[in-house]
Amino acid sequence: MSFSWRKSCIVAPSLICLDLCNLQAQVEACEAAGIEVLHVDIIDGHFSPSLPLGLETVRRLRQLTRLKFDVHLMATDNDYFVDELIDIGVEQLVFHLETERHVDNQLNRIRAKGVRAGVALKPSTPVGLLDCVVEKCDAVLLMLINPGYAWNKGEKQVAFADRKIRELRALIDARGSDTAISIDGRVSTQNIADYGAGLVDIFVGGTTCISRDDIAGSVGKLNALRETFSPI
Repeated sequence: MSFSWRKSCIVAPSLICLDLCNLQAQVEACEAAGIEVLHVDIIDGHFSPSLPLGLETVRRLRQLTRLKFDVHLMATDNDYFVDELIDIGVEQLVFHLETERHVDNQLNRIRAKGVRAGVALKPSTPVGLLDCVVEKCDAVLLMLINPGYAWNKGEKQVAFADRKIRELRALIDARGSDTAISIDGRVSTQNIADYGAGLVDIFVGGTTCISRDDIAGSVGKLNALRETFSPI
């Protein structure tokens, strides 16, 4: 069956949550387990105090897998990274609303290259700021923890996560848009059970729900959960 971004309840393992010393084998294990989308975090070291992946690593991985690359760009200056990522051949690219001076133009620029485009919101950024661009977004990524701080084990999902997800869904539905909602940050099996039936489209899977030591087993459990409420 061919892949479609309109498929409900996509689980996209986070590349930086895999074993970074064995990325090729880990990505191959994801693909063998039935994963279709890989979530790729690109952080510039300024946006957040983290720099886990370089562009050349992503470029090489692009040559080694058929998985779709869903990129979350966390940068204070987006243009250089957007150009490089488009050249690498990613399929979806979201940048942060908070750092982009010309949001509409950046969306136009990415989509003109045949790449799905969207924006990401930090936890404290209100959904209402999407009012004039949501129809142009192929996806909106809601961060449920502060981006770039996944290494901090005390960083938990924000208390208002549920309200924010539902506010975004209401906005998208009110506009009649097919914008996908993606969530990232300590995503759990409970999150998938709560939001997988029509509220959230893409779940970014980190160590909370995918074990790098048992990718096949943990992905299998997620697929079984998805089948209880959503066609695969």
